[in-house]
Amino acid sequence: MDKRPNILFLFTDQQRADSLGCYGNPVCQTPHIDRLAAEGVRFSQAYTPTSICTPARASILTGVMPHKHRLLANFERNVGYLTELPDEMIPFSRDLRAAGYNVGTIGKWHIGQERGPDYYGFDGPHFPGWGPPVQHPEYQAYLAANGLPPFEVHDPVRGVFPNGQPANVIAGLYDGPAEGLFDAFIAEQTIRQLRHYAAQKQPFFLACQWFGPHLPYFLPPAYLHRYAPEQVTLPATMAETFAHKPRVQQHYAAHWTFDSFSPAEWRQIIAAYWGYVTLLDEQVGRVLAALDELGLSEETVVIYGSDHGAFVGSHRMQDKGPAMYDDTYRVPFIIRLPGGRSGAVEDRFVNLVDLTATFVDLTGEAVPEHFDGRSLLPLLDKHAQPPAWREHIIAEFHGHHFPYPQRMVRTATHKLVVNPPDIDELYDLVDDPLEMVNQINNPAYAAVRAQLYGTLYEELRATGDNFYHWMTSMYPVGAAAGDASLSQYKV
Repeated sequence: MDKRPNILFLFTDQQRADSLGCYGNPVCQTPHIDRLAAEGVRFSQAYTPTSICTPARASILTGVMPHKHRLLANFERNVGYLTELPDEMIPFSRDLRAAGYNVGTIGKWHIGQERGPDYYGFDGPHFPGWGPPVQHPEYQAYLAANGLPPFEVHDPVRGVFPNGQPANVIAGLYDGPAEGLFDAFIAEQTIRQLRHYAAQKQPFFLACQWFGPHLPYFLPPAYLHRYAPEQVTLPATMAETFAHKPRVQQHYAAHWTFDSFSPAEWRQIIAAYWGYVTLLDEQVGRVLAALDELGLSEETVVIYGSDHGAFVGSHRMQDKGPAMYDDTYRVPFIIRLPGGRSGAVEDRFVNLVDLTATFVDLTGEAVPEHFDGRSLLPLLDKHAQPPAWREHIIAEFHGHHFPYPQRMVRTATHKLVVNPPDIDELYDLVDDPLEMVNQINNPAYAAVRAQLYGTLYEELRATGDNFYHWMTSMYPVGAAAGDASLSQYKV
């Protein structure tokens, strides 16, 4: 591109990569996102730094992994962690503002408890919380101005908690047209902001951040029942037995009331999730159509992704949590760069924290050295030689509902998860891509197990993640570990 591009960032919440047609879903219809993939680069191995909303989004905002920005949990379920980013954390919005960009965000924020987008230099309203704030005055004004009914749902789908109480609502019927949903409102607000920025003579960054397809799936009949349950093939991982797995996974299966639902009901739940994905695809189409109408498509980089995945019944769980399966750590991720690669599938490992470096690099400014990610522009240039790239991905988790520290290293062939409170996990992703059989105690995997422990250990030490101290004393991580006791005395 001859000049600095605009950046349009389309972001969903809790979306499985395999919910999209371009990622191989044979049922769920996503023509607009599929179009982006056909015109850009689809990343097949994109991962979140942590599978939970607030820490993942804070990593994108700051360019560093969660253990550095220290906003480790959603404030709604916080158990003693920080609830706002430390003041020394610098958001990428400041870099873009300094480069002469307008910087805006519409939709879900969920970074901290009180501080909204304006605190960090973004144009746009603060829609707080993990779910759509349907009582927000701007949304209420939108409904009134368009003659849309108040937001109401009925026929809730919910299970029963282990203590006998009614459980979290999974889905429900929305009384109103799709235009009345908060997701449509976000798209409308984004289009309005696009028109505002188009009228100005400076480049822009604009994020459109939907709350879906995060549960609960409150949808009109046309989407709640868009796909027949008979079209759903239940995930093979529903055969999970949790044998030789961390016990916390059984607790999460119970908390999310997996056994409250029959196989037929699970098909309905998955079908509803797909209906939500299709609804969001239509909103993506609306925004892309506005970009075309404004004549901005050839000067705008479009990025599509999600903050983390979802179980939706896989491994007998729902939502996300202390289980580092690809179901929740692998995310959909597509970038369309005008003049760049098109119709390409990129198999290199990328991390959502790479987004921050990419945003800054697109402005032509130097990428800050303290960022943990790296710019993805070399992977988008159709004329560039393939660069040397990372051969594994690192992820971390700190807890949700209760502290539960985990670290993960994933290669193309294996995954190691360190769980200090319980058994570790080792999966052979070639023979067992569904991560059903934990090989951590299998002598046949001794060599690969030791290699992965060493790789993870060195990565944690290099990035300053103090989790490595636990590994120093517990695993054969090599002579480089030094004094595992951290003693200051020479004895």
